[in-house]
Amino acid sequence: MARDEPGLGSAAVVAPPSWRSKALAILLALAIGGAGGFIFQILGLPLPWMLGSMTFVTAVTVMGLRPRIPSQFRAVMIAVLGIMLGSAFTPEIFARMAEWIITMSALAVWMVLAGVTAIVYFRKVAGYDPVTAFFAATPGGLNEMVIVGGAMGGDERTISLTHASRIMLVVFTIPLWYRFGATIPLAPRPEIGLLDVAWQDLALLALCAPVGVLAARAVRIPAGFLVGPMILSALVHLTGLTGSKPPDALVAFAQVAIGAAIGARFTGVTVGRLARTAAHAIISAIFMLAMTVLFALALARWSGYPIPALVLAFAPGGLAEMSLVALALGVDAAFVASHHIARIIMVVTLAPLVFHLSRRKDERRGP
Repeated sequence: MARDEPGLGSAAVVAPPSWRSKALAILLALAIGGAGGFIFQILGLPLPWMLGSMTFVTAVTVMGLRPRIPSQFRAVMIAVLGIMLGSAFTPEIFARMAEWIITMSALAVWMVLAGVTAIVYFRKVAGYDPVTAFFAATPGGLNEMVIVGGAMGGDERTISLTHASRIMLVVFTIPLWYRFGATIPLAPRPEIGLLDVAWQDLALLALCAPVGVLAARAVRIPAGFLVGPMILSALVHLTGLTGSKPPDALVAFAQVAIGAAIGARFTGVTVGRLARTAAHAIISAIFMLAMTVLFALALARWSGYPIPALVLAFAPGGLAEMSLVALALGVDAAFVASHHIARIIMVVTLAPLVFHLSRRKDERRGP
């Protein structure tokens, strides 16, 4: 039922879309997303290509249009981001990884507190069933939580809308705060033109994508389309094979595609349901963001890491989205990405186990 198209009866037969209609939907998403990014760029807003794309595609989707970003296409764009993130790893960063034990441990505590708070809210206030509440509240791993939650009987659409709404709120508020509200100076990132990267370096970086993805799949690493290319890109940069990064134009195009993919998730959702689900998601996200700020303020004294990096590392947004924000704001992208990867690994491996254990405990209590 979660995947039924609105307005169609259960007996209706819908012809699969042709390749031409699929291509037009993709071009529509990229065109609208690109226009939104361009307008946000002119207005001087932070992270313009992703935020503008996300805003405009969401708007036309809610109005009834059906833009589309296939998961395979989004995965390719995420691989580009992985290559970009890998170039941020330096020998100095590896020397400081031992210091991350404190922040990684605090991240696990944050996940438990934030997840439990959101579960209680979704159960008591939103009225979600236990399965939907659990996987909608789990902070991280959107695709994995939708798949696992749906397989266990949860409402896939509600889980997906909750995560998408939370990511949208986080991706919007944090860059805007750092651009217009925070007084913390952020390091600018040098621009990289298309002609600034030699073709040999471009070929080597491009090779990191398929090889990294295949290697990640072979060892079953979560978020393999980002983590695999990122690890391989980090290796080629650390070994000195190249010092180049992907051109800004390619990174901007990846941001447009990722932003459009977030907006296209709302296809087929009525305004009423979107408003209700988004309202609950936003309230829970505000609690999570408040906890994020508190943890960042406390850890800034103990760990020595700056508050912007800690906020982005703990923020309840997606790995790709928060990494893009870190790159755009000149924050330590390697630190941010590593913490989000750790969170995804903990969520994907522990969330189903915790859910099974809690359900067995409830079943024993039942009689």
